[in-house]
Amino acid sequence: MNGQSADWPAPAKINRFLHITGQRPDGYHDLQTLFQFIEPCDRLGFTLTDSAAITRQGGLAGLAPADDLVVRAARALQAASGHAGGVEIRVDKRIPAGGGLGGGSSDAATTLVALNALWGCGLSGADLEALGLGLGADVPVFVRGRSAWAEGVGDRLTGFDADRPWLVVLDPGVEVSTAAVFGDGKLTRHTERITMSGFQTTAWRNDCEAVVRRLYPPVAGAIDALSEYGPTRLTGTGGCLFACFGRRGAAERARQGVGDLGTAWVTRAANRSPLLTRLEAQQASSNGA
Repeated sequence: MNGQSADWPAPAKINRFLHITGQRPDGYHDLQTLFQFIEPCDRLGFTLTDSAAITRQGGLAGLAPADDLVVRAARALQAASGHAGGVEIRVDKRIPAGGGLGGGSSDAATTLVALNALWGCGLSGADLEALGLGLGADVPVFVRGRSAWAEGVGDRLTGFDADRPWLVVLDPGVEVSTAAVFGDGKLTRHTERITMSGFQTTAWRNDCEAVVRRLYPPVAGAIDALSEYGPTRLTGTGGCLFACFGRRGAAERARQGVGDLGTAWVTRAANRSPLLTRLEAQQASSNGA
């Protein structure tokens, strides 16, 4: 049965801190981090089809559909649920690529959540998170849609309602290679673990920053400039960075001060994803039909 469903949000995220607490024998790293959601949001639309084909319109220029996480997410859900129909996915990209804001993972999560509802698959949230983990370590937190304290490779999630500062987010237009950062011999890999109860009193940081500063001097310059207005750190492996403020006015002044270094915007950290609101609206519409 054909049908269209539009305006499914896929928000960006920040890592309030990122500590690397060890390296596993398989080469992956153990982390501690705190995820919160921010603007902008990518926007996804879905047209259900009778054929089993999964197609994509829009998205990142130069990214083949077969390599796009939204296509891979739809295929994973299709296989797990046994759904016979297909979908055409439209992706309106607004989150900068390669900035540590999680755009690809968020798009994948929105695809899983939306199609689980639209196809009537009936998978649980835990099932969707497990599918998401097979696509990327950040996908489960976007599926869950709640701010979370994360450990392991970022997959062991504990709900955590953190403070909600105003933020200036700065994109200096530098696409950072996550593989290069985590493969660097000078990366800090043995930061002492902290507790959730000690979050507000611990001097936390992003362990990737020193490597990113060395490998990407424009990012280092952007960090230094925004630090003139407030404590600044990378999100993920960068290259986007953010500073926290208690009031919107202070954040706006900082945005104006660094606007010549890239694209800067003011947003507020959120503990609940707008994806959950959109899902609730879909469920209410289906129940009322």
